[in-house]
Amino acid sequence: MTWTLARLRPGDCFPPPEQALPNDAPYPGLLAVGGRVDAKTLQAAYAQGVFPWFGADEPPLWWTPDPRMVLVPAELKVRRSLRQSARRHLREARLALRTDSDFRAVMQACAAPRRDTEQTWIVPAIVDAYCTLHTQGLAHSFELWRDDELVAGLYCVSLGGMVFGESMFTRVDDGSKLLLMALCGFCLRHGIGPIDCQQQTAHLANMGARPWPRDAFMRALEQSSQAQGPASWRYDWSQFQRDCAPWL
Repeated sequence: MTWTLARLRPGDCFPPPEQALPNDAPYPGLLAVGGRVDAKTLQAAYAQGVFPWFGADEPPLWWTPDPRMVLVPAELKVRRSLRQSARRHLREARLALRTDSDFRAVMQACAAPRRDTEQTWIVPAIVDAYCTLHTQGLAHSFELWRDDELVAGLYCVSLGGMVFGESMFTRVDDGSKLLLMALCGFCLRHGIGPIDCQQQTAHLANMGARPWPRDAFMRALEQSSQAQGPASWRYDWSQFQRDCAPWL
């Protein structure tokens, strides 16, 4: 069977999501190749349920998988071991929860090589484009700091009431899971969500995310795009303890 893949020039519009490669194709969910990776293109992509994912030696690749992994904040699953870990971290006086204090550093840490792979999709062009989104108030980071050291981070995109989780890292036990709890607590506080997790993984499923058919995701995206996003993304331990109390 032969599949047709859209090839974009800089400034081209994205094709409809239903034109993405089907699940029996070699690269299911791949919608288009090419174009430009900048803040304007990213904003247009997310508004249409599309996200970039490609390696350093590849052209821009744009995806919209079916199904889509989605986490409803109220459905977050916090296991007993994570509850215990969260309480322990809350008692550590040197550990601070912050938002948007060093967005670029969070992205760079997420891009660093990991034990299971030397490759990363967070190439320099991606870092620069998302940092521009951050300056426009459309991308945010949740961070754990121990004194002056960034020890865990998570970054996301937010359009209206929809949140798009991108990547996270940690150098302390359960740091990224704790930040996912913080993001869910923040979403519940402001009545926003769901959180798009993009790809299906066992880790996300264990945290409560579940696959949504693409059409259901697109309906939620359309509805959420009409909502007003939070006026402030400031978040700290005191807010975390109130919003996440049911999980603690």
